[in-house]
Amino acid sequence: MEQNLSGPALIKASIIAVLLAAVVFITIVMPAEFGQDPTGIGKKLGLTAIAEAEEKTVIQYADSNGQLREDTIDVTVPAGAGIEYKLFMDQFQKVEYEWLSAGDAIYFDLHGEPEGDTTGYFESYAIATLPEMKGSFTAPFTGTHGWYWKNTSTEDVEILLQLKGQYRLAKALPNQEDTP
Repeated sequence: MEQNLSGPALIKASIIAVLLAAVVFITIVMPAEFGQDPTGIGKKLGLTAIAEAEEKTVIQYADSNGQLREDTIDVTVPAGAGIEYKLFMDQFQKVEYEWLSAGDAIYFDLHGEPEGDTTGYFESYAIATLPEMKGSFTAPFTGTHGWYWKNTSTEDVEILLQLKGQYRLAKALPNQEDTP
């Protein structure tokens, strides 16, 4: 059985729906999402605790001295050459990163080498040819971790690297060993 709503009935239903949505927003959404509770109902229902819990889950990364570290680094990869940029990280330290090239895609290898290893062992975490990459990384072992970029073009490639987390800068030098 179908019901046809007339113009006035449709307007009345729309107004009721808008009012109901406003009540739900003020009593439930605002306390849970924004921590604002103008009616006090959100606190009684325990919804303000949701907003407070979200604020407490912000992850803060710190370097070995307990300080949050953020760096923005310009790396030039010379034409026809490769370069490494390394961070020294203790096991389980974390870093968020984003890098982007000022041009075409470039080959890279995100990898790490354990501290004190003399065998030449390294572990690759990501290998690709991309113009940019963004992510986070937790060091599986103490040592140097970072990127090797290879530029096969005839022009230098500029890379902007942004870092935030627990690390110490090692160095970015072509054809030289990195030291923490």
